Amino acid sequence: MGLRQVQLSGAGGQGLVLAGVILAEAAMRDGKNVAVAQSYGPEARLGASKAEVIISTEKIAYPQVTRPDILLCLSQEAFDKYFPWVDKHAIVLVDSTQVHLQSSERDNLWSLPLQRAAMEQVGTKLVTNIVALGALNALTGIVSWENLKRAVAQRTPAKYREQNLRALEVGRQLAQNTIISQTKEV
Repeated sequence: MGLRQVQLSGAGGQGLVLAGVILAEAAMRDGKNVAVAQSYGPEARLGASKAEVIISTEKIAYPQVTRPDILLCLSQEAFDKYFPWVDKHAIVLVDSTQVHLQSSERDNLWSLPLQRAAMEQVGTKLVTNIVALGALNALTGIVSWENLKRAVAQRTPAKYREQNLRALEVGRQLAQNTIISQTKEV
């Protein structure tokens, strides 16, 4: 695996910091070295927000993402700001509920209705971040599924644990179904 640089971006209040912590914990459970950083825009809610996670089998020399090879965008602002900086080999996942693409000829750009899936299948958009983690992991295999589930269970409040575990599975299924349907089209 080597070094993976992951950037989770969107608007404040979308739970990206928690998603970054969960991803980092799952990677640590997998025996990987991890560095996590986060930043917020000037507003606590709805301003720009991002979490960065570096996952490596080796020591991490620089603890911040320099060029993500995995990018998640949960808002149009995040997509407009960060997408131009990723190279053509990066895996990019966007929430089609919030991000409207003009067009893209990239094979590794995935546009999935993450927020809509959260609302329709889990009952609340508050778990969109967890739906996104399930989808992102299904697309990348960056951490083991079992350790991702354990990290979600560990990092979410007991009264919301089952809801978040359901959201993780919804994201996983959403990505897997998309992969299968695109494979059939080829």
